[in-house]
Amino acid sequence: MFLKQIGIILFCFCTFQHLKGQEIASVVSLQTNKVDNQVDPKIFTQLQSQLKDFINQRKWTSDIFTQEEKVDCSFFITIESVVAPGVYNAKLSIVANRPVYRANYTTPLLNMQDANFTFKYQLGQPIEFNENNVARTDALEANLTATLAYYVYIILGLDYDSFSKNGGAPYFNKALNVVYNAPDGSGISGWKSYDGQRNRFVFIDNLTKSGFDKLHEISFNYYRKGMDQMAEQPEQAKVAILNALMSLQELNEDNVNSMVIPIFMQGRVTELIGLFSNADRPTKKQLMTTLSAIDITNINKYKTYFE
Repeated sequence: MFLKQIGIILFCFCTFQHLKGQEIASVVSLQTNKVDNQVDPKIFTQLQSQLKDFINQRKWTSDIFTQEEKVDCSFFITIESVVAPGVYNAKLSIVANRPVYRANYTTPLLNMQDANFTFKYQLGQPIEFNENNVARTDALEANLTATLAYYVYIILGLDYDSFSKNGGAPYFNKALNVVYNAPDGSGISGWKSYDGQRNRFVFIDNLTKSGFDKLHEISFNYYRKGMDQMAEQPEQAKVAILNALMSLQELNEDNVNSMVIPIFMQGRVTELIGLFSNADRPTKKQLMTTLSAIDITNINKYKTYFE
């Protein structure tokens, strides 16, 4: 991957602190107003701090990321209810963005919500994760870090896929390993194929099974041949982006009601409008045909600019 190679070239010029910097630049935010009168606020303050350190300070890959290469992401945890002392039902929202080569803006990698997030946390509890012992002895404690580690691996897989064809496979496999060895117990869901139509199992299944092989090439073409070329070859880059979207449409026709294709398009509308609002009439017509198939939720927004 080009940006990773740049990081190695700049090795001698980086500070020691930057060399120690990990792959993720994450913000962790807890929304607790629904349970504020039931829980000591110090618990959530400490949890937020520990989770931020867990995500940002852990070494998730063997590569060196410069500060500019780090994947920007946010984990928003909304505490919905207290199930038992120290046990919480929550919703988890994940947003991740990838830097664009020679640009001062980012492009979306992941924007989704996980509504099945139940975990245990008590004051002073260590935040631990071992990919060789995902479930540990306390399933509800393990579910906290297993879920976050799963999404970090997903984010890294998407990031690596965007720089090289199938580059994300090792990290998707790590996420798959978390699913296969996930904690199991009362109140825990999202890890099994039968836990609804949109869950962690289904998502990583889409990202790793053979029927979706084309998705990884689409991702590479969209980001590396498209977005990363906008600074130097904008017209060719837009062609690459449009072709990637058309390929995504074909993939969608072969995999109706998949989970991964709507997630790929989530948060994409502003970017596409910015790229193609001044496109010629045939391009806009093709965009409307394609986007009607893969991003119907935002079709009225596209119509404003493309019809």
